[in-house]
Amino acid sequence: MSPVRPAADTVLNAAETPEREQPYGALGLKDDEYARIREILGRRPTSGELAMYSVMWSEHCSYKSSKIYLRQFGEKVSDEMKTRLMVGMGQNAGVVDIGEGWAVTFKVESHNHPSYIEPFQGAATGVGGIVRDIISMGARPVAVMDQLRFGAIDHPDTARVVHGVVSGISFYGNCLGLPNIGGETVFDAVYQGNPLVNALAVGVLRHEDLKLANASGAGNLVVLFGARTGGDGIGGASILASDSFGATGPTKRPAVQVGDPFAEKLLIECCLELYRDDLVEAIQDLGAAGISCATSELAANGGSGMRVDLEKVLLRDPTLTPEEILMSESQERMMAIVAPEKLDAFLAVVQKWDVETSVLGEVTGDGRLVIQWHGEVIVDVDPSTVAVDGPVYERPVAYPAWIDALRDDSADALTRSDDPDTLRRQFEQLVSSPNLADTSWVTNQYDYYVMGNTALSFPDDAGMIRVDEQSGLGFAIATDCNGRFCQLDPYEGAKLALAEAYRNVAVSGAVPTAVTDCLNFGSPENPEVMWQFSQAVAGLADGCLELGIPVTGGNVSFYNQTGDRPIFPTPVVGVLGIIDDVAHRVPSGWQDAGENIYLLGVTATELSGSAWAGTVHGHLGGRPPAVDLGNEKRLAGLLRAASQQSLVSSAHDLSAGGLAQALAEGVLRFGVGARVWLREIMERDGVDAASALFSESTGRVIVTVPREDDVKFRGLCEGRGYPVLRIGVTDAPGAVSNGALHETPGLPAHTDEPTLEVQDLFTLSLTELRDLSTSTLPAAFGPTVTELS
Repeated sequence: MSPVRPAADTVLNAAETPEREQPYGALGLKDDEYARIREILGRRPTSGELAMYSVMWSEHCSYKSSKIYLRQFGEKVSDEMKTRLMVGMGQNAGVVDIGEGWAVTFKVESHNHPSYIEPFQGAATGVGGIVRDIISMGARPVAVMDQLRFGAIDHPDTARVVHGVVSGISFYGNCLGLPNIGGETVFDAVYQGNPLVNALAVGVLRHEDLKLANASGAGNLVVLFGARTGGDGIGGASILASDSFGATGPTKRPAVQVGDPFAEKLLIECCLELYRDDLVEAIQDLGAAGISCATSELAANGGSGMRVDLEKVLLRDPTLTPEEILMSESQERMMAIVAPEKLDAFLAVVQKWDVETSVLGEVTGDGRLVIQWHGEVIVDVDPSTVAVDGPVYERPVAYPAWIDALRDDSADALTRSDDPDTLRRQFEQLVSSPNLADTSWVTNQYDYYVMGNTALSFPDDAGMIRVDEQSGLGFAIATDCNGRFCQLDPYEGAKLALAEAYRNVAVSGAVPTAVTDCLNFGSPENPEVMWQFSQAVAGLADGCLELGIPVTGGNVSFYNQTGDRPIFPTPVVGVLGIIDDVAHRVPSGWQDAGENIYLLGVTATELSGSAWAGTVHGHLGGRPPAVDLGNEKRLAGLLRAASQQSLVSSAHDLSAGGLAQALAEGVLRFGVGARVWLREIMERDGVDAASALFSESTGRVIVTVPREDDVKFRGLCEGRGYPVLRIGVTDAPGAVSNGALHETPGLPAHTDEPTLEVQDLFTLSLTELRDLSTSTLPAAFGPTVTELS
């Protein structure tokens, strides 16, 4: 017995029943927004139109609270920033020219709320969605990254979220065959009820293969292909991400989407073949807002119209109503615009890849989006009113009442010891703290090297992918944000996030070129949150203008709060850089004994908001470190010249944990020790031992230089006027190499194991360091996956 067809609320019926009450509030629309929809249409909306407007006018899809600020990314632009920009904001992902006819497209987006409710599927479908954005630009996806923030590591609920999120990311990305080349993992109680799961994807394409998601050409066909449409994710990311969590959970609980990476893998190959054979005019992925988004955006971007027969959508659940079909965010679906004469060839390709397909309708020239259900019109709208001309709010903005007191509580008042035993204990506390400890528990679940083009990955400062096997052309990418700094000063905190990501790309040997961002904040209905947001956007826009690199696109995620407690402002910044030949890449740790360790940059006593203040003293207050972006730009130029001339064998930025953490990571990277002294830093910069070790002053990098290149390297630094100090040598005395004891020339052999020696203060063996660093996450979440497990 066939199911009874759901009744439809038609446009004719809507015109005849203006008084009918509609559940717009349950769909996230405000009274004035509903009134505005009635004004636009000249009648009440049909249930289908109400569904479309509700998801497309949601905060997640329309950016209604952030638009007035995001315009700065398009206004604060120099000619330098346009040099390599091929596609900027407004399309599915930004596109950058990297030379030799190649382009890279990249973007980061959030899947925060779904990942709290259903961590595995929430995170997995976050990866799937961002990868489809990359496909829709005509590119082959080549890498993914993730930026994760969880609650306190010892909270009873944190393990549930961590296990689910990491498993979801690894499952989806590994099944797609995409290397995961970097990211962040942060634990803080402020994210307890509202974890952040930001996913980034990168794709490569030839210039001539670039595609834009526009529906034009009257008579062209509208084709839906990929997975069938189901009840999972009805209103999912679009509505769920547009409301905060109450004390007892979210006030709206649409179903979280369910992902199938194997279906997406087929979709990737299918789309690339369709592009190769020039069988599509455009392709739009179906992510947040599903068919509502794809139809309205394609029609609006193309300045055309569209007619769609909704009953032709292939369903997993035949009981779905038209409204549910329009709102479903089922995964692994794409919408294509196909010329009629190419339809047979299009169908042959999708059948080859075993991808289900249905022709829904055609492009029209009347500027209207008309959707029919079994011959009856259930949607008749101007698509621009759905996809482009949504509400624009100038939310109330208020300087936070609490921030002055927070800033007055500087870390300068905290006790700084010069006692060697105390400094050793503090160093050990930092190395083993959740946010600085080894993250192999997470990253070992990801495949770094699938596809064979990974040049750098975990735990290096940036991920790097080779694009062209002949020339070695490639790109590097890094993402960063310190929410503690942003809580103290969102303007400077956003610039600090930009500076750190920029520096992490620069230390790899690449030239920082473009930016994507994922701006995670609390409720926009909180005036203090809107002040934080306005400050962070201004800081990022100003910073990009100063550095000369454009924001190519990104994502805003509001309502990240539980009850009335918002998360720290967390504007995650991704910087992409270009490297002419990945053979010149620079790792973040040293591999050879007997090399000199140099510190580039100047150290100040800047401990407010630092890992030292938080871990050792449980303190957050004061002003974050000062950042000089002109200085960062000069440092990046110096690092590029040094890598091109092969003068440095490793480079590692100084950020969280300061010099102490950079040294620990440097020795642990390849198991080669070091002997370091602080006296010259302390004397030149006028700082104490604790500041020399733990300050998070910006514009600083440690590099290792082979002895034969020492003079050239010093000359390079002096010629560019950048501060440089020799602070140590690699290979602790008597380090083991290939199982045999050997001695570093000029140093006495007194141990049979590599060490990190901070002269006159403390010495730790690499075994001790490694145990401290690698035990923290397994103690909380279980054994680390290894190649043998």
